[in-house]
Amino acid sequence: MSKLNPDKVATVKEVTSKVNGTSTAVVTEYRGLTVAEISSLRRQLRTLGADYKVFKNTLVLRAIDGTAFAPIAEYLQGPTAIAFVDGDVSAVAKALRDFAKESPKLVVKGGVVDGQLVSSKDLTALADLPSRDVLLAQLAGLLASPLRTMAGLIKAVPQNFAYGLSALLDSKGGAALPADEAPEPVAETPAGVEDAASTASDDDATPVAQVEDEADAPVAPVDVDTTEASSDAPDEPAE
Repeated sequence: MSKLNPDKVATVKEVTSKVNGTSTAVVTEYRGLTVAEISSLRRQLRTLGADYKVFKNTLVLRAIDGTAFAPIAEYLQGPTAIAFVDGDVSAVAKALRDFAKESPKLVVKGGVVDGQLVSSKDLTALADLPSRDVLLAQLAGLLASPLRTMAGLIKAVPQNFAYGLSALLDSKGGAALPADEAPEPVAETPAGVEDAASTASDDDATPVAQVEDEADAPVAPVDVDTTEASSDAPDEPAE
């Protein structure tokens, strides 16, 4: 480090600071791009939370030595610009992919995402993912949907009960009387039981005149057989 001129030392410190401030970076080769194109891409990536800048490979190698970014050394060939990402990496990957379609001179080589080495194919897959905001909105929608369904069911219970009660009252001819004005229920005797009781009472009834005649009739004397009774008496002892 002491052998480097002040400008190079400053560059190494800048890269080291960026490495310590994030865990995600994308390495690109900008060979053939104009300064205006690089500046346009830098402004676009800045809005997505990424700092895109051109660095010399030898200085980057010094800065990433012994860090989680060391594996990107294999991508540090040719004119290199690195996007240090502090935002949504999928949005950054998508912006780089779209820019490369319009300007094929930009080559996305690979990088490190959350400390893991990724290839250009991996970054393309990340570019196809929805942004973080979209994913959060979709997740919120999935979580809210069962809650809305439950709220609708809870709301429907009293409504359905009210509709059913109203239909029942209509079928009965109107509104029910209050509890304190309702007439006492009268127990009804089945027709068959009532007829049977009436028949039985008619059959068992005795005419009044017949009862009176039987009461006035003389009682016939009852003959008592004294002979049989005396035979059962014990014999008197002989004198």
